[in-house]
Amino acid sequence: MNLHEYQGKQLLNSYGVATQRGIVAQTVEEAIQAYHKMQEDTKTDFCVIKAQIHAGGRGKGGGVKLAKNLTEVKEIAGNILGMMLRTPQTPGGMEGPGKLVRKILVTEDSYAPDFDACKEYYVSVLMDREQKRNVIIYSTEGGMDIEKVAEETPHLVHKEWIDPHIGLQDFQKRKIAFNLGLSGNAYKDFIKFIGNLYSAFVGSDATLFEINPCLKTGDDRIVAVDCKVTLDENGLFRHPDLAAMRDTDEEDPTEVEAKSFGLNYVNLDGNVGCMVNGAGLAMATMDIIKLSGGSPANFLDVGGTADAARVEQAFRIILKDPNVKAILINIFGGIVRCDRVAQGVVDAYRNMGNIGVPIIVRLQGTNADLAKKLIDESGLEVHSAILLQEAADLVKKAL
Repeated sequence: MNLHEYQGKQLLNSYGVATQRGIVAQTVEEAIQAYHKMQEDTKTDFCVIKAQIHAGGRGKGGGVKLAKNLTEVKEIAGNILGMMLRTPQTPGGMEGPGKLVRKILVTEDSYAPDFDACKEYYVSVLMDREQKRNVIIYSTEGGMDIEKVAEETPHLVHKEWIDPHIGLQDFQKRKIAFNLGLSGNAYKDFIKFIGNLYSAFVGSDATLFEINPCLKTGDDRIVAVDCKVTLDENGLFRHPDLAAMRDTDEEDPTEVEAKSFGLNYVNLDGNVGCMVNGAGLAMATMDIIKLSGGSPANFLDVGGTADAARVEQAFRIILKDPNVKAILINIFGGIVRCDRVAQGVVDAYRNMGNIGVPIIVRLQGTNADLAKKLIDESGLEVHSAILLQEAADLVKKAL
């Protein structure tokens, strides 16, 4: 689950991580109020207005602007709120439809008053699945072009792996600060900063904390100017306060609908709809579709209770994608009986009327023979298969 920048900063603050101060606003009037509050706190007329969407690269799309007075605050806030912001990370990139900006963050200008004395760094904490350890990735070259830095000058990107059993050690904190070239008060402040950042990562069951830029201010403070936070949804039951931060407006509406029915669904860009029980079998099904010349349109795990109602909802969700030209249902009847799933497919098909695309069903496991008989004798345009390759061949033939 992704968090907005302002939500991520709230989380960081709760762990003692210094962040750029800001106030969220949903209207121009609220932005004006936030600006006056920032004026009181910072004693300056400058502020930064940031679009709040679940995507990086907002500055490149015009979603981050410096306002020097109240007139500019009104103009910039009015322009950003309601815009379809395109960034390299929004669907379709800079040429795609973009994302609607519903909220902005009015923040202090962390670079004032001595811009030339400030220095931007890149710091992130994430899980390295190959190493089976958490890793801190950092660089002296922070800012909007960190991807270019990683591609063209990889020697400027450093990694520090952390043993999850003993956590981040003091010598590792010092090593990171030294490699960033910090000294004096900035060095000491960064030691505290990175320790608290790692505690926030572990304590919130996160999969990613990305601070870019991590700023050394003119008075040698270390501040998170921006942050990207991704939480592990499997750990949200331990964090109801964080779960409440979910913004479904920023998520794929079809995926949100699927989640409400207890379906694990991820939208893809192929032409073959997949309905499977079990994540591993779903991945194998997607592979065999690809190898047979098709392309999976989705990942959909219906779980172990694939009754008629659940199958019907899965059908409806898959068919929301106009690119779907065929549907492959691949069920292994371990816990659930195959004949029960087959009856669900037949009932769902009849309830929905003409589905309009070929349906191939492969059922293996408990009562698979009864399931095949149910489908074959249903009189519906549903093709049954026994082997997975046979099912894939039927899909290829249907495309």
